[in-house]
Amino acid sequence: MSHREVMEALTGLLLAMFVAMLSSTVVTNALPAIVTDLHGSQTGYTWVVVATLLTMTATTPIWGKLADLTSKKLLVQAALVIYSAGSLVAAFAPDMGVLIGARAIQGLGIGGLTALVQVVIASMVSPRERGRYSGYIGAVFATATVSGPLLGGLVVDSPLGWRGCFFVGLPIAALAFVVLQKTLHLPVVRRDDVSIDYAGATLVMAGVSVILVWVSLAGTDFGWLSGTTALMVGGGLLLVSAAVYVEARVAAEPIIPLRLFRNRTIALATVASVMVGVAMFGATVYLGQYFQLARGMSPTEAGLMSIAMVGGLLVSSTVTGRLITSTGLWKRYLVGGTVLVIVGMVLLGTIDARTPLVVVTGYMLVVGLGIGATMQNLVLAVQNTADPQDLGAASSVVAFCRSMGGSIGVSAFGAVLAHQVADDAKAGITRLASGGGLTPAELRGLDHDHGAIPDLAELPSPVRVVYETAFGDATGHVFLIAVPLVVIALVCVLLIEEVPLRTTTGEVEPVGEDVVP
Repeated sequence: MSHREVMEALTGLLLAMFVAMLSSTVVTNALPAIVTDLHGSQTGYTWVVVATLLTMTATTPIWGKLADLTSKKLLVQAALVIYSAGSLVAAFAPDMGVLIGARAIQGLGIGGLTALVQVVIASMVSPRERGRYSGYIGAVFATATVSGPLLGGLVVDSPLGWRGCFFVGLPIAALAFVVLQKTLHLPVVRRDDVSIDYAGATLVMAGVSVILVWVSLAGTDFGWLSGTTALMVGGGLLLVSAAVYVEARVAAEPIIPLRLFRNRTIALATVASVMVGVAMFGATVYLGQYFQLARGMSPTEAGLMSIAMVGGLLVSSTVTGRLITSTGLWKRYLVGGTVLVIVGMVLLGTIDARTPLVVVTGYMLVVGLGIGATMQNLVLAVQNTADPQDLGAASSVVAFCRSMGGSIGVSAFGAVLAHQVADDAKAGITRLASGGGLTPAELRGLDHDHGAIPDLAELPSPVRVVYETAFGDATGHVFLIAVPLVVIALVCVLLIEEVPLRTTTGEVEPVGEDVVP
């Protein structure tokens, strides 16, 4: 494809990617308002995010495998339709249960968009030239990350309320569908022996789901050391073990081909992607809550605060992409990016409700610079070493592992944050009551669910300070927990062998198969 043809098709792909990114970022600053309006808890707050990540994670390998077997264009368009259906259900959700279910439907479509956009780009552009276009991907990611919280904040503060956040992506999804129909023309390889590993996909999704549910509910609905814990952990591990067996011994076309992990680069990049996923999703999800609940900002103001991190991501991804294209060297940028993520997470681990905002902004900038140099280049390293027939599966495995890391991180961090905030708030209110800082009427007004997120605007001033302090301290601790995980990512990146970037896509027409233009 010529540069012009690539750019025309890339326009539709980037619109699809923008929709996928926007679906998460536009809701981030709306979550406190959503949970308050639907009378949810911190666990519900977490699962509005985790439900999307979970289905996205579980289905990403399926979409990637389908991309190796059938029309990539049709798959991208199907993912857009599924996303739109989930958005409509979420917009009219009457309670937290329906909203979480709708977010899971959204995740099915987002999983397709996340995996397929990378696969299609890899089919059009060689690894050596891909850095030239990765800047556009980074720009779209940055734009969605910046505009999402801002747009979400403005919509929440408008008469539309939080429900309007689920409508904003629909026109863009429709535009992406039309643009792809007109501009994306890839060869379609038709195979009569197509076999989808439904058993493996079901086992992977079930195993991950059970473990994430346990992480979210343990310590609140049941004890960490209890019969329920033993049953859920044992069942989750059993399901994951069964999935590994099916993928290795039973499935003719496994969703996650385990032979891929014989490749050192793919194995190390996969582990690193899990750890980077924890950092990336943890930063975006809980910083929005920090600014609103610990610093008393409106959703719009909280969205403005994300500009520093996303600006760093945009600059870093664009500059490193150009440098990689011109030099063919990529490992040094992976190492430098991972180091910056570690430094940024350590710095964010020191924040509380009283940290100057300009300092928090500087810390976010460091994290953004690190993620921008790391995220896309891990995918590039894998695509450069994968065999052409495994390009879709290999790309989706990296996206799968990054999403799985995000799912586990958001769920685990949410549980830690909920427990710490509840304990600190209870202790602070007890001190106020014993010291005479609250009247009997104010004490009666605090008789609510211990795990619920209160509407801070309706609380007495002393109690509001207690909750703001609790959320500020807990957010800093969450980032400190993530530091050892990103250190593991750095070790993996250091061990990856730098292989010269290919100058071809590796796409060849299989002998004996019907290739339809």
